[in-house]
Amino acid sequence: MNSTHIENPDVVLIGSGVMSANLGALLKCLDPKLRIQVYEAADELAYESSNGWNNAGTGHAGICELSYTPNREPDGTVKVQKVIDIFQEFEQSLQFWAHAVASGMIDQPKEFINPVQHMSFVHGKEQVEFLRARHAGMSAHHFFAPMEFSTDRAKIGAWAPLLTEGRDPAVPIAATKMAGGTDVNFGVVSRKLLGWLASQEGGAVAAGNKVVGLRRAGAGWDVTARETKTGAERTVRAKFVFVGAGGGSLPLLQLAGLPEAKGLGGFPIGGNWLVCDDPAIVAKHQAKVYGQALDAAPTMAVPHLDTRILDGKKTLLFGPFAAWTTRFLHRTGSWTDLIRSVKPHNLGTLLKIGATNIPLVRYLVQQGTQSMADRMKVLHIFYPNAHAKDWKLVDGGIRVQAIKRTDGEAGIVHYGTEVLTSADRSMAALLGASPGASVCVNITLEVIKTSFPQLFVGEAAQKRLKELIPTYGEDMRLAANAARFAELQQRARLALRLA
Repeated sequence: MNSTHIENPDVVLIGSGVMSANLGALLKCLDPKLRIQVYEAADELAYESSNGWNNAGTGHAGICELSYTPNREPDGTVKVQKVIDIFQEFEQSLQFWAHAVASGMIDQPKEFINPVQHMSFVHGKEQVEFLRARHAGMSAHHFFAPMEFSTDRAKIGAWAPLLTEGRDPAVPIAATKMAGGTDVNFGVVSRKLLGWLASQEGGAVAAGNKVVGLRRAGAGWDVTARETKTGAERTVRAKFVFVGAGGGSLPLLQLAGLPEAKGLGGFPIGGNWLVCDDPAIVAKHQAKVYGQALDAAPTMAVPHLDTRILDGKKTLLFGPFAAWTTRFLHRTGSWTDLIRSVKPHNLGTLLKIGATNIPLVRYLVQQGTQSMADRMKVLHIFYPNAHAKDWKLVDGGIRVQAIKRTDGEAGIVHYGTEVLTSADRSMAALLGASPGASVCVNITLEVIKTSFPQLFVGEAAQKRLKELIPTYGEDMRLAANAARFAELQQRARLALRLA
């Protein structure tokens, strides 16, 4: 895609990942007259966190992620409201992407989304009982009614043979399975949506353009972008700026001097995956399988063994394995990123969090010094017969965990995705981690509702929203809406070729 520029845009989106792509596309659909400029520092679009190799590609719908339901209650039950909420939010993403395909905005959905069963897998008596209770709570809701639970080795082996081959028969195991899961290449869907945006009148996308200036200008912002190849700079004035630059968001918020970002810090964590391309092994595992977090690991490091479909090819991915880094971005970052992000206003926050997270620092050091044999021991928890010769270690990108003053001693690494918005609603920025990309449409709808409330007012606006996202404005979690939800879900899945 050639870089394009427009003068005096209404909206500037910084970063070309899945959040900016979906926000730009939704805004343009809701108000075609909006002039929207996207800036990306790297030479390619959506190649940081949204890149297919830099995430697990799990369509996070709460089906298999045990960390969304971490504990049993004293009465033995498991609270499942969070997974119900996440499922509904992910469905909004599917609904919008289905509209984009059906309306001709984008094409070839198989290039970015494919059906893959989602499984949870545990071992040991205590974990088996946890999973049994989790299944009981989830399958009672119509979202998860098709979910199966089993402790039978033969049945689990039929679902995912690698889990049971060579496993000690004396150790109890259990698994849940649901066929409605997905594997998503968030980078591809981002590039497709940005390609459509750039083709619209008043839409422009410029890669290789790093934002180096953010200055208040009346009710909006003067945004200065520097072309990385030539050093040429251009400044545009925008009414609204969205900072969706992943690890680059914190430095940009500091550059803008946003009062709401005072005290905010960032902690970068690198990642690695074990990858297997052997066709014989890949063919035996057609699932995304999530387990429990290991004792020393933070919640974001829950291990999982995944089918991935990237560039039309199936492969297996296992991890993540954390790595120590001081860079905020994989492609355009610098080893000085962490140091330069430390300011007088966030020093106290960083020191307090650091003092109360010694185990995490120790864990990152341990992870970074692991040998292949150490990593294979973790893989053997899922795939007992795995051999090192069949696996290679690949870079999994970088995540920057936002650290707020209110985090206290809660820890650096935690789930949750949120948006920071300026008091005058002229700037918004994405912070947080999982479920992130999977619920991007739900998040961007909130951004639009906050900063562009006029786009939600009136019968025509509500009708348009329902065209884009048929489930919009309806609580599909309610039992009374189960039949309607099933109808709309099936329609979206047919458009996306998932059914």
